[in-house]
Amino acid sequence: MTVSHILGYPRIGARRELKKITEAYWRGEADREALESTAQALRLHHWQIQQAAGLDMVSVGDFAFYDQVLNVSVMLGAVPERFDAADEVRDGRVDLDTMFRMARGRAPDGKPAAACEMTKYFDTNYHYLVPELHQGQRFTLASERLFDEVDEALQAGFTPKVTLVGPLTWLWLGKTKGSRFDRLTLLDSVLDVYSDILARLATQGVEWVQLDEPALVQDLPVAWQQAYERAYHRLQAAPSKLLLATYFGALGDNLALTTRLPVAGLHIDAVRAPEQVESVIDRLSPHQILSLGLVDGRNVWRADLAALRERLLPIKVRLGRRLWLAPSCSLLHVPVDLAQEDSLDPELRSWLAFARQKLDEVVSLARLIDNRATPADEQRLNEATRALDTRRESRRIHQLEVSTRLAGITPADSQRRSAYPQRALEQRRALALPLFPTTTIGSFPQTSEIREARRAFRAGELGQADYDARMAQEIAYVIARQDALGLDVLVHGEAERNDMVEYFGEQLDGFAFTRFGWVQSYGSRCVKPPIIYGDVARPAPMTVRWSEYA
Repeated sequence: MTVSHILGYPRIGARRELKKITEAYWRGEADREALESTAQALRLHHWQIQQAAGLDMVSVGDFAFYDQVLNVSVMLGAVPERFDAADEVRDGRVDLDTMFRMARGRAPDGKPAAACEMTKYFDTNYHYLVPELHQGQRFTLASERLFDEVDEALQAGFTPKVTLVGPLTWLWLGKTKGSRFDRLTLLDSVLDVYSDILARLATQGVEWVQLDEPALVQDLPVAWQQAYERAYHRLQAAPSKLLLATYFGALGDNLALTTRLPVAGLHIDAVRAPEQVESVIDRLSPHQILSLGLVDGRNVWRADLAALRERLLPIKVRLGRRLWLAPSCSLLHVPVDLAQEDSLDPELRSWLAFARQKLDEVVSLARLIDNRATPADEQRLNEATRALDTRRESRRIHQLEVSTRLAGITPADSQRRSAYPQRALEQRRALALPLFPTTTIGSFPQTSEIREARRAFRAGELGQADYDARMAQEIAYVIARQDALGLDVLVHGEAERNDMVEYFGEQLDGFAFTRFGWVQSYGSRCVKPPIIYGDVARPAPMTVRWSEYA
């Protein structure tokens, strides 16, 4: 039987429940008990979703109040001194508030302190907290949260697969502080803690532990390649089986290295790097599991189940029970559930799959190649085929006007009609500004009155004319205020713009916006990216009306 699993599930909640309770806790409007109980309820709900979808294991350890890399830093006791306090590190365990201080910047005495650096996680729009590394640093197991979450899952009757950022990727993502040194000198101490973690998980009855090592798709120096061999030869003594998870691209020059590491299973990204699949299979040992990431974990488009089934059948013949199926990476990078999007155009909606729907795709694929498909799987296969056919043929995807304009572009279109000195002179004459003109950056705050008007307009409680009148009133006010202050270049304040991207995207063909398509960017910060589904065209002017009014 082909095992179906995932590398991680969105932690924010379908309605951003985690964001809301966390920010309430930060504001002092919710206590620790409310925060912890909401988090526990979310974890339980997400495991129930995974089990109900038919996955063979649920993902445990993918939850984080802020960031999964920060989770590991806390677990290793890698807390910078400016955040350390005796009353918050009891019996060698790091308190939740200390973790929040690391992320948000606050010293134990309440005074501001520099937060840990934040940067993008590989080439995604997700941001992680950069581990701070010091020469001679020693690590110890400093958090029980992972083990507590495993107990939660086991007591609720789930089969857990624990996921954890791998030791080398954690070091790779870290930065040295103080005197310069080789980060790899810290590896042995890191491995001491990872060995303890794996031993503890085994005593809890965890069979599989997924160690995420996306650093293996990077161009690694020889010393780091050698460190991978040393690290995983040491970790092979762990009682639990290790699934080494790589994603965000091809293994490239690290392919031979990765396939000879002594782990029970290997996950590879077969979406971004389909060309590596056969080479990896050829190099696997006869007993190793291969988890293929064939459902895209980074976009919102429905999978071509028919094409994937045909692609998988010969692989299934070669690997048999050693084949596992999963998304290409954690589903952290996509919105939670398409079922909430009842206002999306039905045709466009049929083309999409969010995290919840991708669970179904993975499970159906596994059953289809095992010849144990249910009627629901067959229906999902047929619906996917129909949706892809309509998407290919839809006139919404390709607009004749756009292709005609593109075909008519010439090199002359990239050239200005006049030289800069001439343009600068004409601008000075037209505007007659002083040598150092004063202005504001652009947008003014979205006041409670503006937000209430927009809410009422969207709820149908306020008509278009009345809404426009409210916006005009706000614009007139900010123009008058700027004029009274004597500013030289006035702005209209952008009262009419709810969100810069959404406001303009709603006026363009080829863009669609969801109601609940939130994706975590960092901490409690979530973004709702537009969906670009076809040729982008501007049917009407977007800024002229309000600029002319101002």
